[in-house]
Amino acid sequence: MKLAVDPYMLRKTPLLELPALVAELGYQHIELSPREDFIPFFVHPRADRATIAAFRKELAGAGVEIASVLPLYKWSGPDEDERQAAVRYWRRAIQIAVDLGCEVMNSEFNGRPEQAAASEAQFWRSMEELLPVFEQEGVRLVLEPHPDDFMEDGRGAVDLIRGIDNELVSFLYCAPHTFHQGGDLADVIRYAGPLLTQLHIADSFDHTGSSGLRYIVNPPGSTARVHQHLDVGQGEVDWDLFFATLAEVGFDGIATVCVFAWEERARESLRSNRKKVLEYLGRHAVSSA
Repeated sequence: MKLAVDPYMLRKTPLLELPALVAELGYQHIELSPREDFIPFFVHPRADRATIAAFRKELAGAGVEIASVLPLYKWSGPDEDERQAAVRYWRRAIQIAVDLGCEVMNSEFNGRPEQAAASEAQFWRSMEELLPVFEQEGVRLVLEPHPDDFMEDGRGAVDLIRGIDNELVSFLYCAPHTFHQGGDLADVIRYAGPLLTQLHIADSFDHTGSSGLRYIVNPPGSTARVHQHLDVGQGEVDWDLFFATLAEVGFDGIATVCVFAWEERARESLRSNRKKVLEYLGRHAVSSA
């Protein structure tokens, strides 16, 4: 298993200084999430060949690898112009991943939950255009259900990925989304089985507790989705069950620490979460690199 870090809390660190900082924090792998000077949220990538080459040099010098590249685009949105633009952005992002020597990309389903059928139709249209590119480049795609996407449920996401029926496409289980994708993390992990190739590790509270009033969002009836990406142990994810189930299914993919809540102490947070994850892995006999 590769233990990676999402450096979103470090996004103000200059790109070429990021690999050395990640190594200093104890990580050897990065899940490269959106940042304004490289692959921003929802718009065309900014990285050019010179930047990519310089970044690769710094990665090699620090002994750090890009485990996966995470772009976020509106590729399932009901607006067709936005969808077509997202496909163009995806094509460039795939090329950047290849140029970085990275063979894995992960992303969200996107789309709108109140227009789930229309969004899914757009998703399939985008997949028809992009799957040949992933196949040509030999890049794997790992998908996660996200709160406020057209697909939010864990088992439903696994079924959809099975429907794609392509060995390059697999499932990402995001622990801080546990309570938005059915609440039974062991069931979803077991249901995914060998389709589970990537994890996001951060903690969250169960918004369904206290008769649904754990969080109160105004105005009443709001469809806002609330969750956190807290340090491991600060929320209500059952971490012993999580890691025990990973050991049970023989998970051997990418596990990314993706805590976002503590930018004022980002370095301390990322160091301490790495330590906690390694402790759980050791307790449940899951090997890591």
